[in-house]
Amino acid sequence: MRLDKWLWAARFFKTRSLASSEVDAGHIEVNGERAKPSKQLREGDEVRIRLNQNTHVVHVRAFSERRGPASEAQLLYEETDASKRERERLAEQRRLAPTPAYEDGGRPTKRDRRDMSRIKRRD
Repeated sequence: MRLDKWLWAARFFKTRSLASSEVDAGHIEVNGERAKPSKQLREGDEVRIRLNQNTHVVHVRAFSERRGPASEAQLLYEETDASKRERERLAEQRRLAPTPAYEDGGRPTKRDRRDMSRIKRRD
């Protein structure tokens, strides 16, 4: 089965074209190598998927010609324990990280914006 079609059926991406563009961008690796969207997958292949800040490392278990419900999609792959632990660790880090704040204590007020635009016009 084609890589882009499997990623779509396994519900990693909403559309097949989106899956294909992510593969072309190099965000998907099969057995440690960059792949093309037309790469033929086999059972047992290791697929590394980088989505936003998370990396999923999964092993292909089955194939599906159609995109079914999420419960069926989860049967198509098995995520490695190391991948799960790493994603949980990163999620915890993001949760504990301080909320980004502006130096002046939040969003600029209307008055602050006017002052900034006056300064920019002078330059």
